[in-house]
Amino acid sequence: MRDEDYSQELLHWYDRHAREMPWRVGPGDLARGERPDPYHVWMSEVMLQQTTVVTVRDYFLRFTARWPSVTALAAAADEDVMGEWAGLGYYARARNLLKCARVITKDHGGVFPDTEEALRALPGIGPYTAAAVSAIAFDRAAVVVDGNVERVMARLFAVLTPLPTAKAELTDLAARLTPDLRPGCHAQAVMDLGATICTPKSPACGICPVKDGCQARTQGIQADLPRKLPKKPKPTRYGTAYVAQTESGGWVLERRPEKGLLGGMLGWPGTDWSEDAPPDSPPFDADWQELGAEVRHTFTHFHLRLRVKTALLPQDIALDARYHLLNETFRPSDLPTVMRKAFDLTRSDA
Repeated sequence: MRDEDYSQELLHWYDRHAREMPWRVGPGDLARGERPDPYHVWMSEVMLQQTTVVTVRDYFLRFTARWPSVTALAAAADEDVMGEWAGLGYYARARNLLKCARVITKDHGGVFPDTEEALRALPGIGPYTAAAVSAIAFDRAAVVVDGNVERVMARLFAVLTPLPTAKAELTDLAARLTPDLRPGCHAQAVMDLGATICTPKSPACGICPVKDGCQARTQGIQADLPRKLPKKPKPTRYGTAYVAQTESGGWVLERRPEKGLLGGMLGWPGTDWSEDAPPDSPPFDADWQELGAEVRHTFTHFHLRLRVKTALLPQDIALDARYHLLNETFRPSDLPTVMRKAFDLTRSDA
Protein backbone atom coordinates (compact mmCIF):
# COMPACT_ATOMS: atom_id res chain seq x y z
CA MET A 1 0.00 0.00 0.00
CA ARG A 2 1.36 3.44 -0.92
CA ASP A 3 1.73 6.13 1.74
CA GLU A 4 -1.02 8.24 0.18
CA ASP A 5 -3.34 5.22 0.18
CA TYR A 6 -2.89 4.79 3.93
CA SER A 7 -3.71 8.47 4.43
CA GLN A 8 -6.81 8.40 2.24
CA GLU A 9 -8.21 5.27 3.86
CA LEU A 10 -7.66 6.75 7.32
CA LEU A 11 -9.43 9.98 6.35
CA HIS A 12 -12.39 8.09 4.84
CA TRP A 13 -12.66 6.05 8.03
CA TYR A 14 -12.38 9.16 10.24
CA ASP A 15 -15.17 10.90 8.32
CA ARG A 16 -17.50 8.07 9.34
CA HIS A 17 -16.20 7.14 12.80
CA ALA A 18 -14.58 10.21 14.40
CA ARG A 19 -15.03 10.25 18.16
CA GLU A 20 -17.16 13.08 19.52
CA MET A 21 -15.31 15.20 22.08
CA PRO A 22 -16.22 18.59 23.57
CA TRP A 23 -13.01 20.18 22.27
CA ARG A 24 -13.21 18.70 18.77
CA VAL A 25 -14.86 20.03 15.62
CA GLY A 26 -15.96 16.92 13.75
CA PRO A 27 -15.38 16.31 10.04
CA GLY A 28 -18.97 17.18 9.15
CA ASP A 29 -18.83 20.56 10.88
CA LEU A 30 -15.40 21.22 9.35
CA ALA A 31 -16.86 20.60 5.89
CA ARG A 32 -19.57 23.16 6.68
CA GLY A 33 -16.94 25.78 7.49
CA GLU A 34 -16.69 25.61 11.30
CA ARG A 35 -13.13 26.03 12.58
CA PRO A 36 -11.57 24.59 15.77
CA ASP A 37 -10.95 27.01 18.62
CA PRO A 38 -7.16 27.04 19.22
CA TYR A 39 -7.80 27.67 22.92
CA HIS A 40 -9.88 24.50 23.16
CA VAL A 41 -7.35 22.46 21.18
CA TRP A 42 -4.47 23.68 23.33
CA MET A 43 -6.34 23.18 26.61
CA SER A 44 -7.38 19.64 25.71
CA GLU A 45 -3.92 18.63 24.51
CA VAL A 46 -2.28 19.86 27.71
CA MET A 47 -4.86 18.05 29.84
CA LEU A 48 -4.58 14.83 27.81
CA GLN A 49 -0.86 14.45 28.45
CA GLN A 50 -0.51 11.27 30.56
CA THR A 51 -4.29 11.34 31.17
CA THR A 52 -7.26 9.54 29.61
CA VAL A 53 -10.03 11.13 27.57
CA VAL A 54 -12.64 9.92 30.08
CA THR A 55 -10.87 11.71 32.94
CA VAL A 56 -10.18 14.90 30.99
CA ARG A 57 -13.70 15.49 29.65
CA ASP A 58 -15.20 16.89 32.88
CA TYR A 59 -12.10 18.94 33.71
CA PHE A 60 -12.14 20.48 30.24
CA LEU A 61 -15.83 21.40 30.50
CA ARG A 62 -15.33 22.99 33.94
CA PHE A 63 -12.25 24.93 32.88
CA THR A 64 -13.78 26.32 29.69
CA ALA A 65 -17.05 27.18 31.44
CA ARG A 66 -15.21 29.11 34.15
CA TRP A 67 -12.54 30.59 31.84
CA PRO A 68 -14.04 30.65 28.32
CA SER A 69 -11.05 32.27 26.61
CA VAL A 70 -7.29 32.39 26.92
CA THR A 71 -7.50 35.99 28.17
CA ALA A 72 -9.97 34.95 30.88
CA LEU A 73 -7.61 32.19 31.97
CA ALA A 74 -4.69 34.62 31.98
CA ALA A 75 -6.57 36.84 34.45
CA ALA A 76 -7.41 33.96 36.80
CA ALA A 77 -5.89 33.68 40.27
CA ASP A 78 -3.22 30.99 40.48
CA GLU A 79 -4.87 29.27 43.43
CA ASP A 80 -8.22 29.06 41.60
CA VAL A 81 -6.64 27.34 38.60
CA MET A 82 -4.61 24.98 40.78
CA GLY A 83 -7.75 24.14 42.73
CA GLU A 84 -9.70 23.28 39.58
CA TRP A 85 -6.76 21.18 38.37
CA ALA A 86 -6.62 19.16 41.62
CA GLY A 87 -6.84 15.43 40.97
CA LEU A 88 -5.71 15.65 37.35
CA GLY A 89 -2.05 15.12 38.29
CA TYR A 90 1.20 16.33 36.72
CA TYR A 91 0.67 19.75 38.29
CA ALA A 92 3.46 21.46 36.37
CA ARG A 93 0.98 21.40 33.48
CA ALA A 94 -1.36 23.73 35.36
CA ARG A 95 1.43 26.15 36.23
CA ASN A 96 2.58 26.18 32.60
CA LEU A 97 -1.01 26.61 31.45
CA LEU A 98 -1.18 29.90 33.34
CA LYS A 99 2.24 31.06 32.17
CA CYS A 100 1.36 30.30 28.56
CA ALA A 101 -2.04 32.00 28.75
CA ARG A 102 -0.43 35.15 30.16
CA VAL A 103 2.25 35.27 27.46
CA ILE A 104 -0.35 34.80 24.71
CA THR A 105 -2.46 37.58 26.25
CA LYS A 106 0.42 39.98 26.86
CA ASP A 107 2.65 39.37 23.84
CA HIS A 108 0.21 38.06 21.20
CA GLY A 109 -2.94 40.06 21.92
CA GLY A 110 -4.80 36.96 23.07
CA VAL A 111 -4.34 35.24 19.68
CA PHE A 112 -2.57 31.89 19.39
CA PRO A 113 0.38 31.70 16.97
CA ASP A 114 -0.38 29.33 14.10
CA THR A 115 3.02 27.75 13.41
CA GLU A 116 4.90 25.02 15.24
CA GLU A 117 7.95 27.23 15.68
CA ALA A 118 6.02 30.09 17.26
CA LEU A 119 3.98 27.74 19.44
CA ARG A 120 7.10 26.02 20.74
CA ALA A 121 8.42 29.39 21.91
CA LEU A 122 5.55 29.60 24.42
CA PRO A 123 5.93 28.37 28.04
CA GLY A 124 5.02 24.74 28.58
CA ILE A 125 4.48 23.90 24.90
CA GLY A 126 6.76 21.13 23.68
CA PRO A 127 7.10 19.46 20.30
CA TYR A 128 4.00 17.28 20.60
CA THR A 129 1.62 20.02 21.76
CA ALA A 130 2.97 22.49 19.19
CA ALA A 131 2.44 19.98 16.39
CA ALA A 132 -1.06 19.05 17.63
CA VAL A 133 -2.27 22.66 17.92
CA SER A 134 -0.69 23.60 14.59
CA ALA A 135 -2.28 20.65 12.77
CA ILE A 136 -5.69 20.47 14.45
CA ALA A 137 -6.40 24.17 15.03
CA PHE A 138 -4.71 25.60 11.94
CA ASP A 139 -4.59 22.60 9.56
CA ARG A 140 -0.86 22.83 9.02
CA ALA A 141 1.03 19.70 7.93
CA ALA A 142 2.63 19.09 11.30
CA VAL A 143 3.62 15.59 12.41
CA VAL A 144 1.65 14.69 15.54
CA VAL A 145 3.02 11.68 17.42
CA ASP A 146 1.63 10.37 20.70
CA GLY A 147 1.53 6.84 22.11
CA ASN A 148 -1.39 5.86 19.88
CA VAL A 149 0.42 7.06 16.77
CA GLU A 150 3.61 5.23 17.75
CA ARG A 151 1.66 2.00 18.16
CA VAL A 152 -0.11 2.37 14.80
CA MET A 153 3.15 3.14 12.97
CA ALA A 154 5.00 0.26 14.63
CA ARG A 155 2.33 -2.17 13.45
CA LEU A 156 1.72 -0.75 9.98
CA PHE A 157 5.42 -0.99 9.15
CA ALA A 158 6.40 -3.89 11.48
CA VAL A 159 9.01 -1.85 13.34
CA LEU A 160 10.89 -4.27 15.60
CA THR A 161 13.11 -1.68 17.29
CA PRO A 162 11.86 -1.28 20.88
CA LEU A 163 10.61 1.97 22.39
CA PRO A 164 11.91 4.45 23.35
CA THR A 165 14.78 3.73 20.93
CA ALA A 166 12.31 3.60 18.02
CA LYS A 167 10.80 7.08 18.58
CA ALA A 168 12.71 8.82 15.78
CA GLU A 169 11.97 6.00 13.33
CA LEU A 170 8.27 6.03 14.16
CA THR A 171 8.13 9.83 13.83
CA ASP A 172 9.70 9.59 10.37
CA LEU A 173 7.06 7.05 9.35
CA ALA A 174 4.26 9.27 10.68
CA ALA A 175 5.72 12.16 8.68
CA ARG A 176 5.61 10.05 5.51
CA LEU A 177 1.87 9.51 5.98
CA THR A 178 0.96 13.09 6.94
CA PRO A 179 -0.88 14.61 3.95
CA ASP A 180 -0.82 18.25 2.89
CA LEU A 181 -4.62 18.16 2.60
CA ARG A 182 -6.53 17.85 5.91
CA PRO A 183 -3.49 17.12 8.09
CA GLY A 184 -5.45 17.96 11.26
CA CYS A 185 -8.10 15.36 10.48
CA HIS A 186 -5.40 12.87 9.56
CA ALA A 187 -3.63 13.37 12.89
CA GLN A 188 -6.87 12.82 14.80
CA ALA A 189 -7.72 9.82 12.60
CA VAL A 190 -4.48 8.03 13.52
CA MET A 191 -4.99 8.81 17.21
CA ASP A 192 -8.59 7.60 17.07
CA LEU A 193 -7.50 4.42 15.29
CA GLY A 194 -4.98 3.69 18.03
CA ALA A 195 -7.49 4.45 20.78
CA THR A 196 -10.40 2.41 19.43
CA ILE A 197 -9.14 -0.31 17.04
CA CYS A 198 -5.33 -0.61 17.09
CA THR A 199 -5.38 -0.90 20.88
CA PRO A 200 -2.46 -2.11 23.03
CA LYS A 201 -4.09 -5.47 23.69
CA SER A 202 -6.30 -7.50 21.34
CA PRO A 203 -6.35 -5.08 18.38
CA ALA A 204 -9.56 -5.34 16.33
CA CYS A 205 -7.77 -5.95 13.05
CA GLY A 206 -10.87 -7.25 11.28
CA ILE A 207 -12.46 -3.77 11.18
CA CYS A 208 -9.27 -1.75 10.68
CA PRO A 209 -9.45 0.51 7.59
CA VAL A 210 -5.78 -0.15 6.73
CA LYS A 211 -5.58 -3.83 7.66
CA ASP A 212 -4.63 -4.88 4.13
CA GLY A 213 -1.47 -2.78 4.26
CA CYS A 214 -0.49 -3.65 7.84
CA GLN A 215 2.86 -5.44 7.74
CA ALA A 216 2.63 -6.63 11.35
CA ARG A 217 -0.75 -8.23 10.66
CA THR A 218 0.68 -9.97 7.60
CA GLN A 219 3.42 -11.43 9.81
CA GLY A 220 1.03 -12.22 12.66
CA ILE A 221 2.98 -10.11 15.18
CA GLN A 222 0.62 -7.14 15.59
CA ALA A 223 -0.20 -7.91 19.23
CA ASP A 224 3.53 -7.99 20.07
CA LEU A 225 4.23 -4.47 18.79
CA PRO A 226 5.47 -1.99 19.66
CA ARG A 227 8.26 -3.66 21.55
CA LYS A 228 9.48 -1.87 24.67
CA LEU A 229 12.67 -1.94 26.67
CA PRO A 230 12.20 -3.27 30.23
CA LYS A 231 11.26 -0.59 32.74
CA LYS A 232 13.38 0.01 35.79
CA PRO A 233 11.56 -0.84 39.04
CA LYS A 234 10.17 2.17 40.89
CA PRO A 235 11.68 2.94 44.31
CA THR A 236 9.48 3.44 47.37
CA ARG A 237 9.64 6.64 49.39
CA TYR A 238 8.28 7.31 52.85
CA GLY A 239 6.97 10.35 54.70
CA THR A 240 4.47 11.70 57.21
CA ALA A 241 1.51 14.05 56.71
CA TYR A 242 0.15 16.08 59.62
CA VAL A 243 -3.59 16.67 59.38
CA ALA A 244 -4.82 19.16 61.95
CA GLN A 245 -8.26 20.64 62.57
CA THR A 246 -9.31 23.34 65.02
CA GLU A 247 -12.18 22.96 67.47
CA SER A 248 -14.18 25.36 65.27
CA GLY A 249 -13.72 23.17 62.19
CA GLY A 250 -10.82 24.88 60.43
CA TRP A 251 -8.19 22.83 58.59
CA VAL A 252 -4.49 23.71 58.63
CA LEU A 253 -2.83 23.49 55.22
CA GLU A 254 0.23 24.88 53.52
CA ARG A 255 0.97 25.78 49.92
CA ARG A 256 3.79 23.71 48.49
CA PRO A 257 6.77 25.45 46.83
CA GLU A 258 6.25 26.46 43.21
CA LYS A 259 8.99 24.16 41.99
CA GLY A 260 8.95 20.43 42.57
CA LEU A 261 6.32 17.74 42.92
CA LEU A 262 2.78 19.09 43.49
CA GLY A 263 4.27 22.57 43.13
CA GLY A 264 1.93 25.41 44.06
CA MET A 265 -0.77 23.07 45.40
CA LEU A 266 -2.38 23.17 48.83
CA GLY A 267 -1.48 20.20 51.01
CA TRP A 268 -0.96 19.00 54.53
CA PRO A 269 2.23 19.97 56.32
CA GLY A 270 4.64 17.07 56.34
CA THR A 271 8.12 15.65 56.22
CA ASP A 272 10.26 15.20 53.13
CA TRP A 273 9.63 12.04 51.11
CA SER A 274 12.72 9.85 51.10
CA GLU A 275 13.72 6.23 50.60
CA ASP A 276 14.69 6.05 54.27
CA ALA A 277 11.77 6.82 56.57
CA PRO A 278 12.35 10.42 57.74
CA PRO A 279 12.30 11.28 61.47
CA ASP A 280 9.11 12.61 63.00
CA SER A 281 9.03 16.42 62.66
CA PRO A 282 5.61 17.92 63.45
CA PRO A 283 5.03 21.42 62.01
CA PHE A 284 3.96 22.78 65.42
CA ASP A 285 3.29 21.53 68.95
CA ALA A 286 0.06 19.55 69.33
CA ASP A 287 -1.18 16.24 70.67
CA TRP A 288 -0.46 14.30 67.48
CA GLN A 289 -2.08 10.90 67.13
CA GLU A 290 -1.02 8.36 64.52
CA LEU A 291 -3.69 6.63 62.47
CA GLY A 292 -3.50 2.89 62.16
CA ALA A 293 -3.34 2.99 58.35
CA GLU A 294 -1.19 4.71 55.75
CA VAL A 295 -1.69 6.40 52.40
CA ARG A 296 -0.29 4.53 49.40
CA HIS A 297 0.13 6.45 46.18
CA THR A 298 2.15 6.02 43.00
CA PHE A 299 3.78 8.86 41.09
CA THR A 300 5.52 8.59 37.73
CA HIS A 301 8.93 7.73 39.18
CA PHE A 302 8.24 6.28 42.63
CA HIS A 303 5.75 4.71 45.03
CA LEU A 304 4.87 6.67 48.19
CA ARG A 305 3.86 5.35 51.60
CA LEU A 306 2.64 8.15 53.83
CA ARG A 307 1.99 7.92 57.58
CA VAL A 308 -0.80 10.20 58.73
CA LYS A 309 -0.91 11.93 62.11
CA THR A 310 -3.87 13.99 63.29
CA ALA A 311 -4.42 16.61 65.96
CA LEU A 312 -7.31 18.68 67.32
CA LEU A 313 -6.22 22.28 67.92
CA PRO A 314 -7.74 24.97 70.16
CA GLN A 315 -9.80 27.55 68.32
CA ASP A 316 -7.47 30.42 69.23
CA ILE A 317 -4.20 28.75 68.21
CA ALA A 318 -1.60 31.11 66.73
CA LEU A 319 -0.08 29.70 63.56
CA ASP A 320 2.95 30.67 61.53
CA ALA A 321 2.16 32.81 58.47
CA ARG A 322 3.10 29.98 56.10
CA TYR A 323 0.02 28.00 57.16
CA HIS A 324 -3.49 28.52 55.82
CA LEU A 325 -6.45 28.00 58.14
CA LEU A 326 -9.43 27.16 55.95
CA ASN A 327 -12.99 26.86 57.25
CA GLU A 328 -15.95 27.17 54.90
CA THR A 329 -13.57 27.76 51.99
CA PHE A 330 -12.00 24.30 52.38
CA ARG A 331 -12.92 21.84 49.65
CA PRO A 332 -11.25 18.41 49.72
CA SER A 333 -11.66 18.35 45.94
CA ASP A 334 -9.12 21.21 45.73
CA LEU A 335 -6.40 18.92 47.08
CA PRO A 336 -4.10 16.81 44.90
CA THR A 337 -5.01 13.13 45.00
CA VAL A 338 -2.39 12.02 47.52
CA MET A 339 -3.43 14.77 49.95
CA ARG A 340 -7.10 13.94 49.47
CA LYS A 341 -6.31 10.31 50.29
CA ALA A 342 -4.81 11.48 53.58
CA PHE A 343 -7.94 13.53 54.31
CA ASP A 344 -10.22 10.60 53.45
CA LEU A 345 -8.21 8.40 55.79
CA THR A 346 -8.82 10.79 58.71
CA ARG A 347 -12.55 10.86 57.91
CA SER A 348 -12.81 7.08 57.82
CA ASP A 349 -11.05 6.94 61.20
CA ALA A 350 -13.30 9.53 62.81
